[in-house]
Amino acid sequence: DVTEIEEKEAQAKQEQQIIKEQELSNLLHEKRYLKALGLAISLDRPHTVLTVIKAILREADGRKHLEENIVRLRKDQKEAVLTFLVTWNTNSRNCHEAQAVIETLLKHEAPDSLLQYSGIQAAVESLLPYT
Repeated sequence: DVTEIEEKEAQAKQEQQIIKEQELSNLLHEKRYLKALGLAISLDRPHTVLTVIKAILREADGRKHLEENIVRLRKDQKEAVLTFLVTWNTNSRNCHEAQAVIETLLKHEAPDSLLQYSGIQAAVESLLPYT
């Protein structure tokens, strides 16, 4: 019977999730946005990633700080942000943040590099009508 082992694993996973969420909250409070972005992406939390991006843009020189943080993300993290921003771009409340991230990606990534992103074709097709 493995029920007890599975329950312990589920409880450990839930505890780990709570710890990561608390860490994310602390990072946002401390304005450590790069780590907060990375953690929110790893938790697969598009709304939290959007919250971090909005917090960055509210700062003095927000666009510059957003560029610095987006550029420093790994390729897989940038791909995740790209999939998130496709949804953000369809909502008028979040489209400005989505456009800021798109602008940063287009400025700092070579076209050949962008073409290597998974799901780039679908993302572009989804972004065009709203951009």
